[in-house]
Amino acid sequence: MSYYHIKHLEEYFQVYRKSVRDPEIFWEEIAEEHFLWRKRWDKVLNWDFNKPEVKWFEGAQLNITENCIDRHLAAKGDKTAILFEPNDPNEVAVHITYNELYERVNRFANVLKSKGIGKGDRVCIYLPMIPELAVAVLACARIGAIHSVVFAGFSATALSTRINDAECKMVITSDGSFRGAKTIDLKGIVDEALETCPSIETVLVAKRINSEINMKADRDEWLQPLLDKASPEGEAEIMNAEDPLFILYTSGSTGQPKGMVHTTGGYMVYTAYTFKNVFQYNDGDVYWCTADIGWITGHSYIVYGPLANGATTVMFEGVPTYPHWGRFWQVIEKHKVNQFYTAPTAIRALAKEPLSHVEGHDLSSLKVLGTVGEPINEEAWHWYNDNIGKMRSPIVDTWWQTETGGIMISPIPFATPTIPTFATLPMPGIQPCLMDENGEEIKGNPAQGRLCVKFPWPSMARTIWGNHQRYKETYFSAYDQKYFTGDGALRDQTGYYRITGRVDDVIIVSGHNLGTAPIEDAINEHQAVAESAIVGFPHDVKGNALYGYVILKETGEDRNQENLRKEINQLITERIGPIAKLDKIQFTSGLPKTRSGKIMRRILRKIASKDTSNLGDTSTLLNPEVVQEIMDNVL
Repeated sequence: MSYYHIKHLEEYFQVYRKSVRDPEIFWEEIAEEHFLWRKRWDKVLNWDFNKPEVKWFEGAQLNITENCIDRHLAAKGDKTAILFEPNDPNEVAVHITYNELYERVNRFANVLKSKGIGKGDRVCIYLPMIPELAVAVLACARIGAIHSVVFAGFSATALSTRINDAECKMVITSDGSFRGAKTIDLKGIVDEALETCPSIETVLVAKRINSEINMKADRDEWLQPLLDKASPEGEAEIMNAEDPLFILYTSGSTGQPKGMVHTTGGYMVYTAYTFKNVFQYNDGDVYWCTADIGWITGHSYIVYGPLANGATTVMFEGVPTYPHWGRFWQVIEKHKVNQFYTAPTAIRALAKEPLSHVEGHDLSSLKVLGTVGEPINEEAWHWYNDNIGKMRSPIVDTWWQTETGGIMISPIPFATPTIPTFATLPMPGIQPCLMDENGEEIKGNPAQGRLCVKFPWPSMARTIWGNHQRYKETYFSAYDQKYFTGDGALRDQTGYYRITGRVDDVIIVSGHNLGTAPIEDAINEHQAVAESAIVGFPHDVKGNALYGYVILKETGEDRNQENLRKEINQLITERIGPIAKLDKIQFTSGLPKTRSGKIMRRILRKIASKDTSNLGDTSTLLNPEVVQEIMDNVL
């Protein structure tokens, strides 16, 4: 039996039991059989959640790019590694083979070295979704530099905060980026950020939109002429398994973003393993994850996981709405995509549009559909299943985090029977548990509590850059010897997990724990509702009451708002019970969202509580202007 590629439910249970009974033997076998190591490990696992300290494959040596590129060259050199689909559908898609990727990464690595970048140096990458982004990431890994990719939609302030926290020596950016019909001046944003970044020595600039930009002497250089001169050959730096591979920032519920540090060996093994199983990737398939490489989803499931498996991975520069609402489906048809991985936010937006955008496209190549970023609501799940997968392609509703490095709970297609809104079963090697308020594990099913993990897994973040104490307090202080995810979950009779939302999105009303996700699902079933967000606000009798922010499908919705409020509460009563009814419902044109599509509930909670003296940093929001609109109309 191959532990590496699970195909049946019975096989899953066998593999899972082994992975929990003998985790070290389980991961050792996978690491040994499927990857290239320069030196074998002395010890598979060393861990102590009290410190907290976790080390996988200690003493082993490797370079992750040899596993993602070099080892595929003999058999798959001419196979497409990265398939770049540009923002403008009239621009030709670019197929980069494994041979070409090898040369591109070496050239870029040699440019980095010529600019004084070496092992352990931090390089900030602020690029649009163009091939140079993936190549820059791999070039850093090739020479042992630590990459810190910042999503190229963040503001100058957010960018400088991240550069300064990691003390980066270099920024890699472009003159600008295309986003649908718009262009964005990335270089201008970088210039503004660098006014307060003393550690930066060099800025390398890729050409994308051919705009006029300022180039600062002795700091800024065009990338392409340097690449043209650089050698396409190069030795990969030998890294220890526990050497840092990258830093990726995730916004904390308070203040300073957290620079999550991921290391090399365990991260490689786990992302490759989960990619293979969650997407049931077979040689020759074309896989497309629509995320940006600026997020963990892009790191793990556009770059490292697929390439470690010798896959063809699509990089999409555009947006789902440009030049029309059928763009996703057009790309799937054009490249005969087999696995498609996107966010519920995108699915909900596309589901609001006429089905004619889907119907003109041949989606028969699809084998597996995936969702990531938040639990998918039932209505969106059914729309996705019926209209995109045609009830043939299983939906993997994947739960994981920046901190976990890879997918933790997910169906395995064709093996795990799926239920809408349930992430279902843990991946092999993952030992989840539910905890109550008293710090006790809740045994038996069904159960509901706070989701923790009681045993380390290879791809978990090892620390917060420069602040191990914060790492300990955030993830390991709530429950003894357990990683606390910050999420609430319920486990049904069969042992399936459903994520109920962040624990700070679990509101206790009259002694009842109410997760916001199921209430929002109920509201979103109303035919007039496009999207909703629920928060708690202080209430004299109940402790907390529920406040709903609701976006209507028709902005000019002239129906009686009072009647709409009654209908929404009636739906909630029917789906969940009268205890979950909303005390206040505010209709709004938008919700404050981060650029990755997450609703900033912290801001909504403060507004609902009439505590708007300090809303925190709103500069990284996609739509900061909506905050004022909501404040002006608060009930």
